[in-house]
Amino acid sequence: MSITLGHYLSLGAMLFALSVIGIFLNRKNLIVLLMAIELMLLAVNMNFVAFSYYLDDMHGQVFVFFILTVAAAESAIGLAILVLLFRNKSSINVDELNTLKG
Repeated sequence: MSITLGHYLSLGAMLFALSVIGIFLNRKNLIVLLMAIELMLLAVNMNFVAFSYYLDDMHGQVFVFFILTVAAAESAIGLAILVLLFRNKSSINVDELNTLKG
């Protein structure tokens, strides 16, 4: 029994669904929300790599590097904002962070 494209796509779909459930179930903790968004990006990256491998095309793998770069910048900026908000409010509860409203 060999691993086919369907196995990779189903695993990517499960990871994506898990991250969507994590976003909808957890509306309190900002760190868990950021981790769910990162898991969503990694699920999409796995699908890109699987299609790229099975189609013998490097464009999907190159696109994954761009997505990983954006994800790293997004998590660094998100964690910096989180640290600043924790210093000012002493909480990372999303419901208490209403100071960003215009």
